[in-house]
Amino acid sequence: MALYQFACPGCRPIEAYFPMGSAPESIDCPECGGRASRVYSAPYLSVSGRAAFKLIDSTQKSAHEPQVIDGALPQTTRKRAPTITSHPLHRKLPRP
Repeated sequence: MALYQFACPGCRPIEAYFPMGSAPESIDCPECGGRASRVYSAPYLSVSGRAAFKLIDSTQKSAHEPQVIDGALPQTTRKRAPTITSHPLHRKLPRP
C-alpha cells in the first residue's frame, strides 16, 4: 500500500493509503465533504539498507508462508576439546 496526498481547498492536507497505481484522482474530503484532488509529490525513500529490507520481507513472508523442514536435524559428531589452563590456582580445583 502506498501513501497518497490529497488537497482540499480551505482544509488541511489529507493522506490516504491505496494499492500502488490504483489511487483515484480525487476523493471526498472527510472534513467538509468537498472534492479533494490528488497532489503529486516526491516519493518517500527509506534510509534503510538492503539487509533491513530483506529482514522485513522475510518476516512478512514467514507470517503467511512458514518455512517447513523435512527430516531430522543433522547430528554433530565433533566434540569440543577440553580447555587446558596453566594458571596455578586452577590446579587446586577438582578434576572430573
